[in-house]
Amino acid sequence: MTVFGVCQAGDLRKNFYRTSCPSAEGIVKKITERLVARDPSLPADLLRLHFHDCFVRGCDASVLIRSTANSKAEKDAPPNLSLEGFEVIDEIKTELEKKCAGKVSCADTLALAARDAVSFQFQKPMWEVLTGRRDGKVSRASEALANLPSPFSNFSTLIRNFQSKGLTVHDLVVLSGAHTIGDSHCNLFSNRLYNFTGKGDQDPSLDPTYAAFLKTKCRSLSDTTTKVDMDPGSAKNFDASYFVNLKHKKGLFQSDAALLTDRTSNKIVGELQKSSDFFREFAQSMKRMGAIEVLTGKSGEIRKKCGVINS
Repeated sequence: MTVFGVCQAGDLRKNFYRTSCPSAEGIVKKITERLVARDPSLPADLLRLHFHDCFVRGCDASVLIRSTANSKAEKDAPPNLSLEGFEVIDEIKTELEKKCAGKVSCADTLALAARDAVSFQFQKPMWEVLTGRRDGKVSRASEALANLPSPFSNFSTLIRNFQSKGLTVHDLVVLSGAHTIGDSHCNLFSNRLYNFTGKGDQDPSLDPTYAAFLKTKCRSLSDTTTKVDMDPGSAKNFDASYFVNLKHKKGLFQSDAALLTDRTSNKIVGELQKSSDFFREFAQSMKRMGAIEVLTGKSGEIRKKCGVINS
């Protein structure tokens, strides 16, 4: 019997589908790579989807469940309204169901697709994904609000959030490096440009030249549509430039800049300036994140369609 804990990596294993669906991982990789080749924004989308899944009820694909008349699901919570990549998981799942009906979970499909999407740039797997997750049957918007880290968070709020998931300050800094790819809407950081303390001021911890550049993109506090690259000059490349930029006070979010306000996390940022070091640490932290509160064995279910619970 497994005692429910924050981290149950011990129940996940390599090649969980070796006998039940031998082609599962190959199918995920093939479809993911075909779609990423067409749309280079998908690695950031799928990585974020996986992260937002794992931080709410663990990595159980609860983020994929659609709301019903009497239940507002995670995906309709404010922090999740800008999530993308759902259709990729649906396409992969349709193929998996054709090949091996009822065998491969949506949670594993998402974990594998996120890895394969980011890895496409390198043509080799960037981290190991253990499998055997099962799908949750509950998805509540209120839990997404309560559990997802906010781009406005300070260091103490961030570390509390990560520790509640069994992750460390090291994981917090390393996983923030996912901001090396993708973009963000202006309203998630424009307070740093125009009204940081409520007096129409700018965040002094933001590089002034970078702030001036951001102001040319985000013209006012009310801009909710414009998007800006999170890693200036390198937003399509998965690399360590996020940490290099961060040291130069060019982190986009308050939650990025917050990593420089604590002695330990600031030191870790300094140790991740080279891509080879970042990749090694990211592989370890992703493995830990991918094991948060996983459902295994007889828990949960294997959803037929990722957006709908079976029963």
